[in-house]
Amino acid sequence: MATATAALLSLGGLLLASHPALADVSNGGFESGSLTGWTSTGTTAVVGSGAHTGTYAARVGGTSPTNGDSSIAQTFTAPTGATQLSFWYSVTCPDTLTYDWATATLADTTTGTTTTVLAKTCTNGRGWKQLTSSVTAGHNYTLKLVSHDDNYAGDATYTLYDDVAFTTATPPPGLTQVSTDPFTNTSSQHATELEPDTFAYGNTIVASSQVGRFTDGGSSDIGWNTSTDGGTTWQHGMLPGITTYEGGTWARVSDPAVAHDAKHGTWMVAGLVIDSNVNGAGVTVSRSTNGTSWQNPVMAVGNDGQGYDKEWIVCDNSATSPYYGTCYVEVDVTSSGNAVVMSRSTDGGASWATPMAPSGGPSGLGGQPLVQPNGTVVVPYSANGSSVRAFNSTNGGSSWTASTLIANVSSHGVAGNLRDGEGLPSAEIDGSGKIYVAWQDCRFRSGCPANDIVYATSTNGTSWSAVTRVPIDATTSGADHFIPGIGIDPATSGTTAKIGLYYYFYPNANCTASTCRLEVGYISSANGGSTWSTPTTVAGPMSLSQIADSTQGSMVGDYISTSVIGGKAVSTFAVGKPPTNGQAFDEALYTAGPLTVTGGSTASTTHGAAPVAAPHRSAGSVPLPFRR
Repeated sequence: MATATAALLSLGGLLLASHPALADVSNGGFESGSLTGWTSTGTTAVVGSGAHTGTYAARVGGTSPTNGDSSIAQTFTAPTGATQLSFWYSVTCPDTLTYDWATATLADTTTGTTTTVLAKTCTNGRGWKQLTSSVTAGHNYTLKLVSHDDNYAGDATYTLYDDVAFTTATPPPGLTQVSTDPFTNTSSQHATELEPDTFAYGNTIVASSQVGRFTDGGSSDIGWNTSTDGGTTWQHGMLPGITTYEGGTWARVSDPAVAHDAKHGTWMVAGLVIDSNVNGAGVTVSRSTNGTSWQNPVMAVGNDGQGYDKEWIVCDNSATSPYYGTCYVEVDVTSSGNAVVMSRSTDGGASWATPMAPSGGPSGLGGQPLVQPNGTVVVPYSANGSSVRAFNSTNGGSSWTASTLIANVSSHGVAGNLRDGEGLPSAEIDGSGKIYVAWQDCRFRSGCPANDIVYATSTNGTSWSAVTRVPIDATTSGADHFIPGIGIDPATSGTTAKIGLYYYFYPNANCTASTCRLEVGYISSANGGSTWSTPTTVAGPMSLSQIADSTQGSMVGDYISTSVIGGKAVSTFAVGKPPTNGQAFDEALYTAGPLTVTGGSTASTTHGAAPVAAPHRSAGSVPLPFRR
């Protein structure tokens, strides 16, 4: 039976809007006081306390340990006007995901496809959460709600389900919420999601982000968001086994980065784990074969008493490369002056080699390794905000060259005390191996009053083009552009390379913390960056009070990312809205959907840039601190 992923949205107990429920789910609220209309297996019951609404809810699993799966299921037809099926669930799982879990599937028996509506989940005390799954009116479906218990004494696992109903809800036009913060711990900020990365392979896109941001570094966990239809619909969950909030041992985690290993058929999400002293203790890698069911992480680098920051991950996916299936992690060692180190794995991320430093021992952070088709690895990185440099390996990571200069950086200090990732590059590669490195820079604006998004390119990782300005607007516009996320369709290259670029911006660079209005923009090129489309604003405006606080400023992330599939660009990005229900924030991940790389006629330029012969930063800029 084929498997498909529907549009899923875990709302963490928060309804985005009120929509009428439709008929054709029998006893979906269990208010009959029985399981009439449902087929049950294992240990099931209707309970008269703790319901989401009304008097009753279904309990799947027992308050004493049970053995194996317990479930309730119902078959029905989606009525006219139905666009989604909704239900609420509350998990009691004092064990770990390895042994016990809740899960749910929705089989469309009309098309022969099955959706995993609720990926295996083991949480405890989180309260009621809602899931929705897209449906087609007139199709026949079977919904199965499951609780699995390994029958171990002392950790009985069960799940309450309630309010199963078809609704007429439709996504808001133009912008789709991908996920939201489900955590309620008082030590971090809710609801907040930020700093996403994406990676695409085939028609699957996996995005990850920090969830539940602490003011002084890191988050309650890293969330995963997966689309199997090129970014149209999404499924969402939390990575297990990293932090104490998801069955792990670490206090916090930060800096998510995504990769896919084609040889070993493995998705990976790297994270910077943070201990109780708020020290970046090392790099973990979580793995999945399908992007929705994730294993507990392995330690790739660290846990050795040193301090770490800003890791990244990539895999060699060229079948003709001599190092096909080798994956690489870059990270800087903060306890050694931001010394950059690299580690590699040849077994699908299950184990990692002892880290090694490139020749010359470069200092920096925010490296984003890329692999050319011949197996050469190129690692652009920020030399602590003063310049962008790169080093290489031509032997599968056995050794690394000294770094070469891509460009010195001249940057405007972004207003409003916004944490803007100043100096960190966004790097991508086209199908031929040509590398594009983008960052924010003010060299094209007289007096450095605001930033443009600029980039440089290389075909070998050592010789770099002149810095090129993306023509979002006039250099006299007064707008400030920052936090770029560049993506390139890997099926294109050279003069036909399709590029998508998302970025944040202020329409007015000269603003204050109370007056700045933050927006998200998108622009594209269909000819390798020679000319560009008219820019589009896809999100905002939002005030800085609507996004998470950090000790280094208000925060949507030090970086974002773009993936391009089939000529369409996909990004997820943090958007702040006025909070409701007594929460301090309503900052969640959104997508503008797959946006076509149309290109346009506005030419990019290398002309008019002020010389930047030595590192330069305008007033208001400071050296980059730890960015966890």
